[in-house]
Amino acid sequence: MRRSTAPPRPVPRHGRRGRWLTTVLAVLTLLAGTVLTVSATGAATAAPRAWSPKPAPMTTPWTGQVPVDNPLPEYPRPQLTRPDWANLNGIWDFAVTSADAGRPASFTEQIRVPFVAESALSGVQRRITQNDKLWYKRTFTVPSDWNGRRVQLHFGASDWRTTVWVNDRQAGAAHSGGFDSFSHDITDLLNGGTNTVVVSVWDPTQTGGQAVGKQRINEVTPHPGGGIFYTAASGIWQTVWLEPTAAAHITRLDMVPDLGANRLKVTVRGAGTSGHQARVTVSSGGATVGTATGPVGGEFTVAVPNARRWTPDDPFLYDVKAELLSAGTAVDAVGSYTGMRSVGLARVDGVLRPVLNGEFVFQTGTLDQGYWPDGIYTAPTDAALRYDLQKHKDLGFNMVRKHIKVEPQRWFYWADRLGLLVWQDMPAMDLRTPDAAARTQWEAEYDRVIDQHRSSPSLVMWVNQNEGWGQYDQARVADEVKAYDPSRLVNNMSGVNCCGAVDGGNGDVVDHHVYVGPGTTVPSATRAAVLGEYGGLGFKVAGHEWYPGGGFSYEDQPDTAHLNNRFVGLLDGIREVRLPRGLSAAVYTEITDVENEANGLLTYDRQVVKVDETRVRAANRALIDASRSPAAPVTLPTGQFKSLRVTTPGLTDRSVRHRDGAVFTAVVAAGSDALLRNDATWRIVPGLADGTCYSFESRNYPGEYLRHREYRVYKEGGSGDLFRADATFCPVRGANGGVRLSAYNFPGQYLRHFDAELWLATPGGTHAWDNPALFTEDTTWTVEAPWAP
Repeated sequence: MRRSTAPPRPVPRHGRRGRWLTTVLAVLTLLAGTVLTVSATGAATAAPRAWSPKPAPMTTPWTGQVPVDNPLPEYPRPQLTRPDWANLNGIWDFAVTSADAGRPASFTEQIRVPFVAESALSGVQRRITQNDKLWYKRTFTVPSDWNGRRVQLHFGASDWRTTVWVNDRQAGAAHSGGFDSFSHDITDLLNGGTNTVVVSVWDPTQTGGQAVGKQRINEVTPHPGGGIFYTAASGIWQTVWLEPTAAAHITRLDMVPDLGANRLKVTVRGAGTSGHQARVTVSSGGATVGTATGPVGGEFTVAVPNARRWTPDDPFLYDVKAELLSAGTAVDAVGSYTGMRSVGLARVDGVLRPVLNGEFVFQTGTLDQGYWPDGIYTAPTDAALRYDLQKHKDLGFNMVRKHIKVEPQRWFYWADRLGLLVWQDMPAMDLRTPDAAARTQWEAEYDRVIDQHRSSPSLVMWVNQNEGWGQYDQARVADEVKAYDPSRLVNNMSGVNCCGAVDGGNGDVVDHHVYVGPGTTVPSATRAAVLGEYGGLGFKVAGHEWYPGGGFSYEDQPDTAHLNNRFVGLLDGIREVRLPRGLSAAVYTEITDVENEANGLLTYDRQVVKVDETRVRAANRALIDASRSPAAPVTLPTGQFKSLRVTTPGLTDRSVRHRDGAVFTAVVAAGSDALLRNDATWRIVPGLADGTCYSFESRNYPGEYLRHREYRVYKEGGSGDLFRADATFCPVRGANGGVRLSAYNFPGQYLRHFDAELWLATPGGTHAWDNPALFTEDTTWTVEAPWAP
């Protein structure tokens, strides 16, 4: 983030619909109906309609719903709306040349914009490499009622270096960036009749130094391999559109809630605005809440008395109207919305936690890659774009981590409206260490991404880097992102414990990746503890695999019963074990399968939800509720000898005892021989690996402890970190006053008796000792007076 001392460069974003609407939903609903149709007699033309899509490797419920001439017709920029616009999505002429070639003499193919050339929905579905350059062409006419206004040409996103010509003259400079929007004022290039726009795009994907995320140059049809990297997405992949503006017009609206003062801090940015002022009005249900006037380009505030807080459970949005004033008269106006909420860190019962509106709520979400089998980087329809977020809500999640991809602004609108906390990754460069030019490009694009999404209430954390991919200057980047957007949390590196990652040591969170998890991440004095990735439970659904037989996961499940038990067990383990010990957020891998990754809660085609939605939702809600009303921690008496009695009905006369090194349960009574009573007695001591947990020392073999090894439990002595972790157990409240003992280094796995033997058992596991029958009862113990005082 190389910060300039000059004012931020305006990034045009534009809207529509003249009258001001009373709710954000009304804004979007009405806007979708007023787009100007671009036709041969109206706003645009293209080549004859011989085009057809290619067969998708998997069809989603929306594959067949994509219009040929008007795909993604919805207004693309919900936080800056105006009454007029013209959608240029649809069929464009298309050609591919060598990367160093000039404009081709003819465009022999056609492509459906905004779907990338690698996708089936584009109609091209071809592998694009660093040796190729993509060319797009179409014609359009400007509606007559736009006369006298400037005409802006907008691109939601195009990957990677994009150059635009209108009527054979270049529009502005070439744009380098795959995840940020850009615009050109093309007024002076128009001819008053039929205009021709030509676009070239060169995308080196991982062979270049730019941000690429998970994209890799692979075959575009299903194939084995690929791992955690997927098909590249080259060229235009978000909506292209025209908009008329006044010569002096608003280009961006930055909004930061200030809950403590019941006000909204706003900065109205514009072009050609010398001598103008800005006026911003906040309303709800058609009634004005507050209004204020201030300088263009400078921050001022609008009162929002008794502001209704935006939360995942109540994602309330205020309507916003911004006007550009010249001598008191409005010469430009845009519509928008905001959510009043605050984000920060605070100590809650002595533990550093992320807080929303000053309150801690556990953030439970999934890793969302944003890939589609038919459109690759582009969802086939707006309903599809919303669907994945709605499924998060249906499954009880309150957060989503957008993983090294930046979605269109309508995705953020749906997150704002549905109520999901968003962790936004900056897309990673290739895994190698970037050179100086790559760093400059990456930081400049990151700045623009922040600028374009800084007003979204759902976005609560920026994630700078991931698992060391292309890592450099971690601490500096984190500090600069925090300075650039102090209203949000910053994660300097997700997965600092993984893959050679180097922790910058700063930012607001310490973030571990643990598969399957949930691991033992703990907060520090300055950073909250989060689990940036865990899970990866795999289940392949026949008939819904991208490459049948080629899928992989971090832990395969034999059937949906095991998948459900295992996943709910992980959520319960987080709630019972890790939440009380300082974990504040967890990101499950992942919401859907992606190509050959079979880790999804849904299949890649979104046709099958693999898990029991009711069970998962209940487990998530229990986790969230527990963070709001935490139970008192379970404590055990240390320095005392005790026995551990079985609570399973019919077996309550049995206690834990060791014999020849292994540990069993056996019937123990006052009349039992002395050796048995000694073997069934344990001294409780502070945990060898963590003093907030416990270890159980043998009475008659001091220095030897209950220890799990390869799932079986033994009485053993030893040293070293592994031994100490294996010999440490954390207590969890059980039924009827009992206690469950979770393995310190495998939270969510519990000490269980099975066929009189002691094992470390996993909810939903596939071993005999993981049998779900009587699982809770078999893992619940009563801590009682010792058999041998």
